Amino acid sequence: MKTVAIVIPMHNEAGAVAALIAGIRAACASLPSFEIIAVDDGSTDETAARLKALQAEVPELRLLQHAKAAGQSAAVHSGVLAAEAAVVCTLDGDGQNPPEELPKLWGPLLADRSGRVGLVAGQRIGRRDTLSKKLASRFANGLRAWVLQDGTRDTGCGLKGFRREAFLAFPYFDHMHRYLPALAKRDGWEVVLVDVAHRERVAGRSKYGNLQRALVGISDLIGVAWLIRRRKKARAVEPGRNADGQGGGRG
Repeated sequence: MKTVAIVIPMHNEAGAVAALIAGIRAACASLPSFEIIAVDDGSTDETAARLKALQAEVPELRLLQHAKAAGQSAAVHSGVLAAEAAVVCTLDGDGQNPPEELPKLWGPLLADRSGRVGLVAGQRIGRRDTLSKKLASRFANGLRAWVLQDGTRDTGCGLKGFRREAFLAFPYFDHMHRYLPALAKRDGWEVVLVDVAHRERVAGRSKYGNLQRALVGISDLIGVAWLIRRRKKARAVEPGRNADGQGGGRG
């Protein structure tokens, strides 16, 4: 079994492929083992071709493809399902999430002997986005935090690490990647927040407009609030066992 899986959702990111994979490989060099799972979400450019070409020189690289674009959450979900590792980290495929920040994500999960930490969420500092995008994100994050009380200032950051079993137990829906802290807390997991850097986009273009994001965000927020209210009220615990079967446990 691999120690960590890195899942990258990608849609028309051909210009970012080579540098991103090289950066991830360098960041993972200290791990006993790892896998890189790139999920090509119906790209119409050379993204898949460039990933296939890299596989000859990057043995850790795996490629999954969606026949048509299904969205970031679908791409992440496909990657997590295919992962062999118990710990999974994600980052966006556009190169704006620096790969060197990845150890901040897997570190708390690999070090956790209690089995209680389920998610490590990156929170961007010094964002390299347009003013309109930053303002829209600030409003959306403020509204989400007020409604869900998830204690997170930036859930849109693609840098996240989690236990595979925890993620696959979350209810799947489109755009779920923006609500992972709330879903993790809903299921009784501890959430660790870490500050991460952010880069300017060097290739491709944003897949979301501010108006589009706002419209889908309202219905998503209502749905997640409903899921939290309807969560299971009791959890069976086997005394002396934790998520790794090593003792302890999540109550």
